[in-house]
Amino acid sequence: MNIGQGITQYMTIAQVVFSILLIASILIQRSEAGVGGTFGGGDGFSSTHHQKRGIEKFLFIMTIILAILFALTSLSLLIIK
Repeated sequence: MNIGQGITQYMTIAQVVFSILLIASILIQRSEAGVGGTFGGGDGFSSTHHQKRGIEKFLFIMTIILAILFALTSLSLLIIK
């Protein structure tokens, strides 16, 4: 096994891990728009400004970081291969 194949293998594993974590972080987040908000109505909470705090803010930032890491591993695999 040469060095290029080893790096490709590690990058592929990292990409799979990042994709699973990205999917999980997206699914864990609370939906901002309810069914009423989809059709133009509002439930009072989703129609007003809501600031992210605590774990909600952490998940939001973590999702952005995971998306960037996933994109970087995808691009690096494209360049390596």
